[in-house]
Amino acid sequence: MTTNVYIDGYNLYYGALKGTSYKWLDLSRFCAILLPNHNIRRIRYFTARSAALPHDPDIPTRQDTYLRALRTIPHLQIHFGQFVSHDRAFPQYPLVYQNPSNKPRMVRVWRTEEKGSDVNLATYLLRDGFLGEYDEAVVISNDSDLTEPIKVVVSDLKKPVTVVNPFPKSKMSSNLRRTATRAFLEINPSVLKRAQFPPQLADKNGTFTKPRTWT
Repeated sequence: MTTNVYIDGYNLYYGALKGTSYKWLDLSRFCAILLPNHNIRRIRYFTARSAALPHDPDIPTRQDTYLRALRTIPHLQIHFGQFVSHDRAFPQYPLVYQNPSNKPRMVRVWRTEEKGSDVNLATYLLRDGFLGEYDEAVVISNDSDLTEPIKVVVSDLKKPVTVVNPFPKSKMSSNLRRTATRAFLEINPSVLKRAQFPPQLADKNGTFTKPRTWT
């Protein structure tokens, strides 16, 4: 069965990779281990460019190195959304909940949000399905906003969709679980461990290595 895989990069990172030593993840190897009986035609990876932070100025460098590693996978394509940053006022927690009759104290925070990745993923999931690029789709995300496009693929195109939840199984979206043809409730860390790139890789520009802090 010909399969396309659609990966929500930040959902995968925050759900399964952050705080682990498995960030140097070979997505081709990862998909092959996770889906051993599938003929994987294409992997689409959806992400956004990360900005440097005062306490961690090397974030963009590490991301660029990882994207360079992903580009060594012939059947993988990277699609970019964007980050939008702005300041916004929020009621301070927990004072507003301790005494709802009190006027909440407002504090301003700097908020950064990723925009576009869920829309891009939904667009290509539907586009590829309508063009007959796959017999089955696999979506690696726990974003409930993807429920409706998955429903269209399953109900209207009559193609199965498997959803892989990157978060602990207790946090899986119930909407996604009901809509998908089948669901992986969580990712076993042993799969991530087995699916790492070699520490050193090469492309047309030369050799490069895994980020030093990703140990």
